[in-house]
Amino acid sequence: MAVLETIYNLFVPAYDTRPEIFLPAPPTSYTIRPLAEKHLEEVMRLNMRCFKNGENYTKHTFAYLLNEPNALAYQIVTSTNKMAGFICILMGEDGAAHITTIGIAPEHRRRGLAERLLSHLEHSLKVRSIGAVVLEVRVSNIAAQSLYRQTGYSVVQRISNYYNNGEDGYLMMKSIL
Repeated sequence: MAVLETIYNLFVPAYDTRPEIFLPAPPTSYTIRPLAEKHLEEVMRLNMRCFKNGENYTKHTFAYLLNEPNALAYQIVTSTNKMAGFICILMGEDGAAHITTIGIAPEHRRRGLAERLLSHLEHSLKVRSIGAVVLEVRVSNIAAQSLYRQTGYSVVQRISNYYNNGEDGYLMMKSIL
């Protein structure tokens, strides 16, 4: 039975439906670093906290993103080396990149960390001559849409039934060159 559970956990994320109560983290400094396969367990735990009722990536998906040659992944860590956020993207041969996921720990939100990750990512893409970035966001996620608009992204399309629960999504895009 343990073997079947292990295989199941590779493809289906575990869900913890209990509400999380958190206090804002104490003030700290943050550093952006590459996110690598050795951080797989930590990023999966943070992903589950960031997207309690959303689209959680599986271990298999994160392993792919952290090993794919056309992917970039970064983490933002505290002064005590605790992961406070992450971002993963796939670069296409067409000169565009796709942000597949970005998450900030609830206790570190509202500190500009997502903006820092997006800025760092965009700089990394410019160096690689990538000229555009796209992402999808839930129609109901007003806070994320606001962040993306403030950082230069525009809605280019509404995608019907994009998410597993049937919710629509917006395709947003930004030119960076």
